[in-house]
Amino acid sequence: MAYVIGVDCGTSGTKTVLFDESGAVIASKTIEYPMYQPKNGYAEQEPAHWADAMIGTIKAVMAQSGVNKTDVKGIGISGQMHGLVMLDGEGHVLRRSIIWCDQRTAAEVEEMNEKIGREKLIEITANPALTGWTAAKILWVKNNEPEIFEKCRHILLPKDYLRYVLTGEFATEVSDASGMQLLDVPNRCWSEEICGKLGIDMSMLGKVYESCEVTGVLTAKMADELGLCEGTIVVGGAGDNAAAAIGTGVCEDGKAFTTIGTSGVVFAHTSAISIDPKGRVHTCCAAVPGAWHVMGVTQGAGLSLKWFRDNFCLSEKETAKYMGVDEYYLMDKEAATVEVGSNRLLYLPYLMGERTPHLDPDARGVFFGLSAMHTKKEMLRAVMEGVSYSLRDCVEVFREMDINVSDMMACGGGGTSALWRSMLADLYSCPVKTVTSKQGPALGVALLALTGAGIYSSVPEACAAVVKTDKIQQPDPENVPQYEKYYQLYREIYPALKAEFAKLASLD
Repeated sequence: MAYVIGVDCGTSGTKTVLFDESGAVIASKTIEYPMYQPKNGYAEQEPAHWADAMIGTIKAVMAQSGVNKTDVKGIGISGQMHGLVMLDGEGHVLRRSIIWCDQRTAAEVEEMNEKIGREKLIEITANPALTGWTAAKILWVKNNEPEIFEKCRHILLPKDYLRYVLTGEFATEVSDASGMQLLDVPNRCWSEEICGKLGIDMSMLGKVYESCEVTGVLTAKMADELGLCEGTIVVGGAGDNAAAAIGTGVCEDGKAFTTIGTSGVVFAHTSAISIDPKGRVHTCCAAVPGAWHVMGVTQGAGLSLKWFRDNFCLSEKETAKYMGVDEYYLMDKEAATVEVGSNRLLYLPYLMGERTPHLDPDARGVFFGLSAMHTKKEMLRAVMEGVSYSLRDCVEVFREMDINVSDMMACGGGGTSALWRSMLADLYSCPVKTVTSKQGPALGVALLALTGAGIYSSVPEACAAVVKTDKIQQPDPENVPQYEKYYQLYREIYPALKAEFAKLASLD
């Protein structure tokens, strides 16, 4: 039996899972670490913490499993995207990593638009300039910490720093590199034009691979420390969402997934590149060679339900504690007693502004149609429906771009709710499924490692062999037209309030 290791370097911690070639979990371990916020809007982490967590978790799963090290055929790494890791000529870290959720780079985004132009940025990098992405962070260091920028010889993403620790190689792969805004996304290579106009030396960027390609092998020193064999392959791996796609079997046209976590993501695979000229959704290279994915983001998805729970569901919390169940389970049961449309109550989930399809930091949450007849349970259902309408907005942009969405997986905390899955099925007009494995990105990069090791001949073949469907929620033919009426009204509310949101934001 062959085994592979999947490492997932997240924001709160690193999770490592040892899988066999059928995708069964043999052992798993997570080690957490802090995030630093030295100023409002800043977010940083220590790359050394990621490295220590990776080393600790790999050693732990090998010790737990009793698997012979000669049977471990490869390692795949997934990671939080967009983080900036800067190394000097000796390979030493120069400063804490500025990570994905850092928002300090507004001036640098303007600089990118001035030097390159918004349309040209979208044409080459497939996305508008964004504060959270890597290029703006490089410019921020260049503008604000010139002494550090002068010493910099290597620029890596978080998971690619871990690759360097394992193999000594400076490399990346297309899915994660797509989130740097330095990659020519249609051609899957670094953009000379972008780097030249931003004054970024391309020699600082790692070699670009496809996600299932072998990028290096374990050094003797690391193999000895980890209890693995020298020469064990390390494949490209993937950014977290691209890795989650492989872990849920989203690797062919028509396949997509919806994640309802704090934010909501709708992610679709496409074998032909498609870029939204309005920049409402992100287009990146997929972890499948020669393919791409598009991704829409709802800022306040699960966050909306958590906000409602924390402020209005204290009795459900107490009852859940008494019954020994999750409070969200009771909230689901309450919402299920209300009919489609929540008695003509709609909710806009813009608690944190919005990204898709309205790139508007000033947008705010709204209950629309609230009257004295409404109770807490209608408001609860309206929150769940409003998040679902917002996710449908993402799918509508995909359809404008001629991207087929006919096979939808649901994951994240919200994906465990049968009621929420039924809302999505009715609004998407397609089946919504879950998968048996809950390992997501770790399984995804393990499948990439199995492909790189030659155990499977392609990424789709690996997915077909390993990823299994669990539950299937079909659209309800009676609910579909009902939801459609409410959704069309929902679409009219934001444009009617856009100017008022801006006025509200400008008030003292």
